[in-house]
Amino acid sequence: MRFRKLGDSDIDVSAISLGSWLTYAGGIEREQTEACTRAAFDAGITFLDTANMYGKGAAEEAWGEILSGYPRDSYILATKVFFPMTDEDNGLSAAQIAKQIDGSLRRLRTDHVDLYQCHRFDVDTPVEETMEALTEVVRSGKARAIGFSEWDPEQIRAGLAVPGAAKFVSSQPQYSALWRGPEREVFGLCAEHGISQIVWSPLAEGVLTGKYRPGEPPPEGSRAASDAMSTFIRPRLEDAALTAVQELLPIAEGAGLTPAQLALAWVLRRPEVASAIIGASRPEQVHDNAKAADIDLGDDVIAAMDAALEGVALTEPRLAPGARRGVTHR
Repeated sequence: MRFRKLGDSDIDVSAISLGSWLTYAGGIEREQTEACTRAAFDAGITFLDTANMYGKGAAEEAWGEILSGYPRDSYILATKVFFPMTDEDNGLSAAQIAKQIDGSLRRLRTDHVDLYQCHRFDVDTPVEETMEALTEVVRSGKARAIGFSEWDPEQIRAGLAVPGAAKFVSSQPQYSALWRGPEREVFGLCAEHGISQIVWSPLAEGVLTGKYRPGEPPPEGSRAASDAMSTFIRPRLEDAALTAVQELLPIAEGAGLTPAQLALAWVLRRPEVASAIIGASRPEQVHDNAKAADIDLGDDVIAAMDAALEGVALTEPRLAPGARRGVTHR
C-alpha cells in the first residue's frame, strides 16, 4: 500500500481508503462491516472515511465499536458534518458544528478525529462563522485538520480568505473516469493552496466494474437493483455509457487488471489525489481494490481508456446531490 501526504499537513493517508456511505450505514450486516474493516487493515488500508449522517449515526457507531480493538494511532479517521441528523440539526452554524463534533466523537469512541470535513457548503450560514467554528474544533484538539466536500471554487476561495482560520488540507469531490468535472478548476485551485483530493465514487457506483450491461436489468443484489440505492445510480445507467464501459474490459484484461483496479489506478494517476475511497460489502472486494494503490498505468492504457469513454465522460463541473451555489457573509 502506498501512502500520500494529505495536503500540506503532517498526515499520511493510504492511497486507497475505506468509506461507509452505502454499506456500513445500514446496508450490510454488522458481521460484514467488521469483516471488511479487518480486511482493510490486512490490506494496508489505514484511512477510514465516514459521516455523521450515514445511517443517522449508525456508520459511526459501528466503527466506534470495531475500531476500539485497534490502537488509535494505527489508523486515520475522517468524518463529516452538514446533512440533517434531525429536522433541527443540520448545516454548518457554530452551534451545529460544536454539537455534531461531540456527537461524532461519542459514537466513534475517540477523543479526536484526524480529519473533520464539511459535507457540503452551507449557503445559509456566513462562511466566517463556519470557518471560526471549524478552527475552534482544531484548537480544542477534537480534530487534527479540516476539509470540505463538493465546494465550488467560489466557496473554496471564500473559506480560505477568512482571517486567522484553520487551513483546509483536503477536498472530497466525486471523481472517476466517467465524472471528470473537478479537473477543470477545483484540482488546480486546491493544489495552489496545499489541499489534496480525497475522491469519492471512483468506480462510478460500480458502473466502471462492467457489471451493468446495456439492455439488461441490474444484477440481483447489486446497488442498482435496490430501490433505496437506485436513485443515486440510475443516472449512470444510460446505454451509451454502459456500452463504452464494456470496451474497458479488454483494456483491463490486457493490462492484467480487474476493471475495478483499472478504474482506481486511473484516478490515482493524478498527483492531486491523495486517496480514493472505496466501498465494500465483502472482504475480497477490499483486498482486490487495495492492489490498485501499487499500479502505475502506462500512457497507452490511459489513452485507450480515454478513447473508449470519449463522448460519455462528464468533463464539465456539475453540482453533486445536496450542493448549492453561493456564499453568505456576515
